Amino acid sequence: MTSVDKAELLDTCLLAGRIMIEGGSEMYRVDDTMARITDNAGVRGVALFTTPTGIVAGLNNEQYVQVRQIHQREIDLEKVSRVNQLSREFAAGELSLAELHQHLRALALHVPFFPMWLQIIGAGVLSATMMIVFTQQYDWFDIPTAAVAGIVGFLVSTYINRLTNIRFVAELAGALALALVTLAACKVGWGLSPDNILIGAAMPMVPGVAITNSIRDMLAGHLLTGITRGMEPY
Repeated sequence: MTSVDKAELLDTCLLAGRIMIEGGSEMYRVDDTMARITDNAGVRGVALFTTPTGIVAGLNNEQYVQVRQIHQREIDLEKVSRVNQLSREFAAGELSLAELHQHLRALALHVPFFPMWLQIIGAGVLSATMMIVFTQQYDWFDIPTAAVAGIVGFLVSTYINRLTNIRFVAELAGALALALVTLAACKVGWGLSPDNILIGAAMPMVPGVAITNSIRDMLAGHLLTGITRGMEPY
């Protein structure tokens, strides 16, 4: 078996874990991916401690310990998916450790994201369809209004988040904007039920993935992470 640069191995594992946490992955999935990377590199016995704000990794009975801080967290499942794919390629022998490290560094610097126009369309479609799902009504008069209100709330939230980088303020501004659009539309006769419209329009800003991951982390035994993620706005 060829010797492995253990410092590079830990650096690669921590980079993979950091990308996954920043992308909103469950913590048990982060632990599993990092452990699989070390196992596939031929190194057994890795000690991992992962939290939403930092990762500690070390090799048992050896003086190899590294720490990484997590400064930002969001929901970007594209990152999580790509790290898992790179880990599978490394396990299959298609990538060397150095190549895996290089690909992860490139992934951390640049991740292709959906263009804004497509996100706007997605917010409108989600708002309209979720209104139907939750109200169990095909109110064709309110569906376009819900889509427009959802788009306005999404755009305001996105713009404020870029200015302040405080999610609570951005979400509050977005909710206020979509509520004003809904009330104005109902006032002029472009909407019938403000309650139904608001239910659908608020859906693009609801942290559904974060809430689901919070519950899954608690069920997997990561109580600290589960509670933290359940309270953290996305």
